[in-house]
Amino acid sequence: MKKGIHPEYREVVFQDTSSDYKIITRSTMTSDETITMEDGKEYPVIKVEVSSASHPFYTGKNLFVDTAGRIDKFKQRYQKK
Repeated sequence: MKKGIHPEYREVVFQDTSSDYKIITRSTMTSDETITMEDGKEYPVIKVEVSSASHPFYTGKNLFVDTAGRIDKFKQRYQKK
């Protein structure tokens, strides 16, 4: 491989914001935020909305998230009068 053309591949923490699940893995993604894990090391943290800890396919739970009130807006707009 040519030197100097590849991004840095390092350990990062992916944190699920809905379930507070964290996993340490390797990635080329970067972040200005850091987190100190149980092992005492500090890692860059990448926040994600859905992971295997919160996705309905993996959990078997039907999770409904309507953050913007889209369903109510739809019903108000297209409701029969």
